[in-house]
Amino acid sequence: MPKIVDHDARRRELVEIASQVIAKNGVEGATLRELAAEAGFSNGAIKPYFPTKDSLFSATFTHVFGRTNERIERRVRGLRGWDAVLAFAQEVLPLDAAAMDEARVVVAYWALAAQSPDTAQLMVQQQAQWRQWLTDWVAQAMADGEVRQGVSVSSAAEALLTFFEGAQIVGVVDPVGGSARALRGQLDQLIDGWMAWDSARGDGEGGRPEVHS
Repeated sequence: MPKIVDHDARRRELVEIASQVIAKNGVEGATLRELAAEAGFSNGAIKPYFPTKDSLFSATFTHVFGRTNERIERRVRGLRGWDAVLAFAQEVLPLDAAAMDEARVVVAYWALAAQSPDTAQLMVQQQAQWRQWLTDWVAQAMADGEVRQGVSVSSAAEALLTFFEGAQIVGVVDPVGGSARALRGQLDQLIDGWMAWDSARGDGEGGRPEVHS
């Protein structure tokens, strides 16, 4: 009797292996031969699931972004304003080895997206989701009286989006400016610059929580 193959499970296995190989070797080092070897398959066994390398990479990046967003949604549940932003940071910033590997995959995708408008569409969709979340949370902080007068919600949200996306790149390539301690400090400085004086942290007592790993 022929063995029944769970094709959905096989696809998930392949994209998970691809994310590990890309994190380790980069896009150029993630050849179909390497991916097949890691999975214990022949090259031909991958083709029915992903006929081209680009199709596998697109599925891999979609998987990584989706996994990150699922973690974000769980962590921010019940939170609002700056607390939600800081919870978001704990899932996005490369603060530990697992998050660093994820950031390496994202950086590899940025490199591909810079050369291909079609490939960049996935990043545009990802940015739209993060932009909406950040805009909502900054607006909540403003409604709660935790943002000083004159701050633009949209500009603050865009600055945060740029920071988080840039932090993934810096975290991969710069051990000084991209260290966990440095990234936490940079985010704290951003938020402190927008906070109303009566809600900003003073000596660390009773103020806004910091970003922790």
